[in-house]
Amino acid sequence: MKQLKCLLLLFFSLSTAFCIAQDINLENLKKHVYYLSSDQMKGRATGSKELKKAARYIEKEFKKHRLSPKGTKGYRQSFEAKVRRLVVADSIRTAENIIGFLDNGAPYTIVIGAHYDHLGLGDFGGSKDPDNIGKIHNGADDNASGVAGLLELARYYSSNQVQEDFNILFIAFSAEELGLLGSKYWTENPTLPLSDIHWMLNMDMIGRYNPNNGLAIIGYGTSPQFPEIFEGIQSDIKFNLSKDGNGGSDQTSFYKKDIPVLFFHTGGHEDYHKTGDDAEKIDYQALKSILQLEVKVIDHSMKQKKMDFTWTN
Repeated sequence: MKQLKCLLLLFFSLSTAFCIAQDINLENLKKHVYYLSSDQMKGRATGSKELKKAARYIEKEFKKHRLSPKGTKGYRQSFEAKVRRLVVADSIRTAENIIGFLDNGAPYTIVIGAHYDHLGLGDFGGSKDPDNIGKIHNGADDNASGVAGLLELARYYSSNQVQEDFNILFIAFSAEELGLLGSKYWTENPTLPLSDIHWMLNMDMIGRYNPNNGLAIIGYGTSPQFPEIFEGIQSDIKFNLSKDGNGGSDQTSFYKKDIPVLFFHTGGHEDYHKTGDDAEKIDYQALKSILQLEVKVIDHSMKQKKMDFTWTN
C-alpha cells in the first residue's frame, strides 16, 4: 500500500509539473519584453544594428524550440524597406522577417505573427512625441508585447507533447512601422503556399490591457467558422469581437490575400509612439490571460476543416 501511495504521489506530481510547464509562462513574457524594449535596443528601428540584434534573439528562441527554418536563408527572409514619411539619407534599408515552422505533417498551417521593429529614435516619422525626437522610443507595448506572445506560443506548442492536426508558422515581421512592409513582402513572396493557410493570428500591442475597454479581437467576420470557434470560450479578461479584417497592422496583408484573420490588440494609450512606452508599464498578468485566450481560440480552430474566407467591407 505504501508503495502504491508513493507511485500515485509521483504520478500526480509529474502530471502537475507537466501541466505547469505547459501553461503560459509569466516570467518568459517579462524576460522577452524587458530585453526587446531595453534602452540598449534603441527602439529597434528598421535597418539598425539593434534590430539585427533583436532578430538574432528571436532566431535563437526559434532554434531553442526546435522550429524548422522557413525563410529563404535559414530563418531569415530579407527584403528592402523604404522610409516614405520623411526624407532621410538612408531611406532604403535592409529588413528581415524571421520565420520558424512547427511541422506536424499536416496539410494546412496556422500562421501566428507579430512585428518586432519599432521607431528607433523617432527620427524617420511616426513619432507622436515631437518634443522628444532623437530620444529612444522603446516600444514595449508596440510591439515587444506581441513578440513576447509570439515566442511564448512557439514554446508552448513546440513543447506540449501533442502533434496537432495543423502545422504552425511563426513569423516575426520587420518594417511594420514603415507601412506593413514585412507582412506585405511575405504574402507576396510566401515561403509556403498561401492556399495551405488555415488562418492567421496577429498580435500587435497586447500589453496595456484596460478593463474598461477590454481586448479587441478584430477580424471575427473574416470567416463563417469564427462564431463556432468562439462558442463557449471564456476568459478572465473582457474581450470584444469586431468583424473587420482591415486595420492598421500585419493581419491586413493576409486579409488582402483572402485569408481569415484575427488581430489581438489592447488599444491605444498615452504612450503610443512616444518615449514612455516602457516595459514596467506592461500588464503582464493580463498579457498572460490574452495568450491563454489565444490558445483556446487556436485549439478550437484545429477542430475545423480548412476555414472559408469572407470579405467584411
